[in-house]
Amino acid sequence: MRFHRLAAVGVAVATAVAAAITGSGVAGASSSSSDSLRALASKIDLHIGTAVVPYDLDNPDYAKIAATQFSVVTPGNEMKWQVVEPTQGTYDWSGGDRLVQFAQQNHQLVRGHVLLWHNQLPDWLTTGVTNGTISDAQLRDLLHKHITDEVTHFKGKIWQWDVANEFFTDDNPSQLNPNDFWISHLGTGVIADAFRWAHAADPKALLFYNDYNIAGEDGTNAKSDAAYTFIKQLVAQGVPISGVGDQGHLDTQYGFPTKMTDDLQRFANLGLKTAITEADVRTFVDSPTTQVPTDHLATFAQPYEYSQMLQACLAVKQCISFTVWGFGDTDSWIPGWFTNEGYANLYDVNLAPKPVVADLQQDLKLAAHGAQHRS
Repeated sequence: MRFHRLAAVGVAVATAVAAAITGSGVAGASSSSSDSLRALASKIDLHIGTAVVPYDLDNPDYAKIAATQFSVVTPGNEMKWQVVEPTQGTYDWSGGDRLVQFAQQNHQLVRGHVLLWHNQLPDWLTTGVTNGTISDAQLRDLLHKHITDEVTHFKGKIWQWDVANEFFTDDNPSQLNPNDFWISHLGTGVIADAFRWAHAADPKALLFYNDYNIAGEDGTNAKSDAAYTFIKQLVAQGVPISGVGDQGHLDTQYGFPTKMTDDLQRFANLGLKTAITEADVRTFVDSPTTQVPTDHLATFAQPYEYSQMLQACLAVKQCISFTVWGFGDTDSWIPGWFTNEGYANLYDVNLAPKPVVADLQQDLKLAAHGAQHRS
């Protein structure tokens, strides 16, 4: 995936806020429902999460699902540099703060996303680098300040931070991308620096490297091999990295990546936590609006691949969270990025649960009697 974007659809009116969210959480919601995903996963201390569009929480139906089904939330955009500092020196924490408040009201954890990434940077920053008014030395100082300011603002409120995101090429062999915005200006050492700066700002937060196709989704394991080699070096150097997140963006036309469990386990063997951070399973659909699969078999393949992905996480004790990248198809980034594809999430365009929800519930019920408890 190139852009991590949930489409904010503005489906609710402001008058729904008071009915949807109260000081004690979502009105009418019961996070302890015995068959919710979060309740079933809690039996082995696994956290089930979702990316959230904070302002969609004005919709009481959306808010209720977000509160009852998930024990950890991730902001789709609201902690990215472009959003939090649109004008140099002027911060806007409103979206992130709102999500944190929602999480606290509903006894949820928060994954912070993302501190170091080549996309969704402020225009003032990229323009300044391009026209030469921001030197590489100044760029490094600005990045240090950004990471320190953001992590400090949310200190004590973020469980996991995606510190560095998507630095490896899709080639075989894969490598750190020399054309990446940050690497091309500051060198590969900027990744280790970002972890050190984040750790200094909040020593208790778990710090993750996050990427797509690093659990065998590329079919060759080339990207996983490159990421593993680099992350092993970070660990050996004493860089304060806590975990590795595999995004988990799958497509039914390619089949399930059979090396996922082994790849998650070898990252864990480095002494790291692991996580599935942005799971979705897309397929071909009739239109971006209705998102009905054009092949009926996809309605079986989609829940199967979700289930296999969850089972890969369940098989690795150090896999501490399984996060889907949004739960309703209306908010999905897929139709805007992959032509004629969609139906990627757990709930359809009307926020009705798909068969995949029952499949994941069944996996978690079985896991309670066999899977290892997470740390």
